Amino acid sequence: MYLNLDYYFPEYFPITDPVLIFSLVLFIILLAPVILNRLKIPSIIGLILAGVAIGPNGFNILLRDQGIVLFGTVGLLYIMFLAGLEIDMNDFKKNRTKSLIFGGFTFAIPMVLGTVVSFFLLQFSLLSSVLLASMFASHTLLAYPIVSRLGVTKNRAVNITVGGTIITDTAALLVLAIITAATRGELGSEFWIRLCISLAIFSFIVLWGFPRFTRWFFKNYESEAISQYIFVLAMVFLAAFLAELAGIEPIIGAFMAGLALNRLIPHSSPLMNRIEFVGNALFIPFFLIGVGMLVDLRVLFRGPEALVVASAMIAVATSAKWLAAFISRKVFRFSKTEGQLMFGLSNAQAAATLAAVLVGYRLELLNENVLNGTIMMILVTCIISSFATEKAAVRQAMVESETAPDLSEIPERILVPIANADTMEQLIDLAVLVKNPKSIEPIYPLAIIKDDQQTKENLLQSTKLLEKAKHYAAATDTDVAVLTRVDSNIPNGIVRAVKDLMITEIVMGWSEKISTKDRIFGSVLDNILRKAGEMILVAKLVQPVSTIKQVKIAVPPRAEAEPGFIHWLNTVRTIAKQTSAPVTFYATEATNQRILSTFKEMKVNLTVKYNLFEDWEDFLILSRDVLDDDLFIIISARPGSVSHHSQLSNIHRQLSRYFQQHNFVVIYPEQHSQHLVDPRTSAAPAY
Repeated sequence: MYLNLDYYFPEYFPITDPVLIFSLVLFIILLAPVILNRLKIPSIIGLILAGVAIGPNGFNILLRDQGIVLFGTVGLLYIMFLAGLEIDMNDFKKNRTKSLIFGGFTFAIPMVLGTVVSFFLLQFSLLSSVLLASMFASHTLLAYPIVSRLGVTKNRAVNITVGGTIITDTAALLVLAIITAATRGELGSEFWIRLCISLAIFSFIVLWGFPRFTRWFFKNYESEAISQYIFVLAMVFLAAFLAELAGIEPIIGAFMAGLALNRLIPHSSPLMNRIEFVGNALFIPFFLIGVGMLVDLRVLFRGPEALVVASAMIAVATSAKWLAAFISRKVFRFSKTEGQLMFGLSNAQAAATLAAVLVGYRLELLNENVLNGTIMMILVTCIISSFATEKAAVRQAMVESETAPDLSEIPERILVPIANADTMEQLIDLAVLVKNPKSIEPIYPLAIIKDDQQTKENLLQSTKLLEKAKHYAAATDTDVAVLTRVDSNIPNGIVRAVKDLMITEIVMGWSEKISTKDRIFGSVLDNILRKAGEMILVAKLVQPVSTIKQVKIAVPPRAEAEPGFIHWLNTVRTIAKQTSAPVTFYATEATNQRILSTFKEMKVNLTVKYNLFEDWEDFLILSRDVLDDDLFIIISARPGSVSHHSQLSNIHRQLSRYFQQHNFVVIYPEQHSQHLVDPRTSAAPAY
């Protein structure tokens, strides 16, 4: 009995019309997850099974032609790129030793177990056994979209597994290269020298050259959203191609590109949202469908030998990966759920496994039974990986939601007063950057219209500006609630909005000019500081926040005694984590010690330096340390507060004169209403 539809309808199947092919694949991407989610089956499995059904070994509706292969290759590289891009670099550095250990376990255990089973049970030669074992050692982060969707990519187990994946895949692919060279008689000193030199050149270009070139591009083409996305995609494929030239698999290059660009693409940025959206909506599903098209269920009925080989391969691959995850969990003292998460992510076999078996089959080191068994192993391990990861990730997400500290009973609400179209995007970017990723509250762009004869005209102009702000913020997948207030003066309108909406933070733009009226009656910022106790961030950004290299923070004495100390410190932590930038504090010994102890209580994983700085009369000395690509944060204080001193009143003049080409943010920590007093001196003008 034939399942192929071309046997009954040769004039219609397989489909060759490109429009119909693309339409069919899109409907599969749309409907397969919807249908199988009702059956509580992970969407990844649905796409793989759909590929089995429509592929040449199923109903033969579609061929696995160059188009499917191309989109599938892009999807695979996308998975590896996202894994490198979404990884928390601070956690990655902290856990690099554990990643090496797990990578060693998940490579060595399958290598040993696979070689023994292949040599003694399946009766293969030693060279073939080692090659087959290297297939068990490698794995593909096929289930990574699951942990990304459930929001546990920052978990230490996920972080370590991603790092370990690169270790084991690189080692497995090097074994493949060595066996290939040995089979061809090319394994000599020249091979090792060429491999080492090519890998060194590749690493230098990607890890040193890519970030600098990308930072230059982002600075010069800040407003070109489409160009930025195309540029990043080009960098990914260039890295993959360079990896291929260096003698390793392209997936390693894609992951390295993710690591190289990690600091330049904040996780909450519009660019990151575009990258994830296109990959998860199109390229990655194409890859999963393509994997399903490789599966041929008929191999199970081609005699006992094929079934024995397939069963042995599945058993060894699954048990070895489980054992590696189990031992690592015990060594690291992780929870059972985290151990299951490591197993789920590291069990799927696809990309490197497929590359190894095709090379081995071409070199006649592996026979047809192994080739067919590999396809079955890919299907089974992908199914196990998806179920195990989904189950563990759901549990871990529940654990993290229960244990996450509640920093405040009041929900985080950020107000962004907007009066200038030129600085609107910068202020929205900063608001998105400081916003807690777990907060469900929207950002509130606000336009204040003075109640005068031109109110109607100004209302029309402000509506256009707010719509532009809403459209821009929507690109970051951030909720926005635009506001318009008509008031007799701007400060009163802002303060009323703060009280009405229970705002917790205000993000404002910097203005260097001080009018005579401001000197007499106080600037907009002066009046807001006097009337509202919420934390205020006054920003001047001369380049995109994504290109920030380091965050440097000047903190006045006794800042730790302010009511808003924890709040602004948590904001600084959020900025540093979003940009993956190292942090340097300039403060007194007592303040530095308090910041250090607070970070320990928060269990913050950041690269932090503490420099002694006490003489605020010599504030300009910090200009030597602050570079063009740094973000300089000055923790100021309201007049009359514990940490306020006379030198803070002169900070705005010094910033305007000596830091014109720098990115800086002046933060006024929150104060309780009873601590607010009339300022005696003018603060930094803003708005």
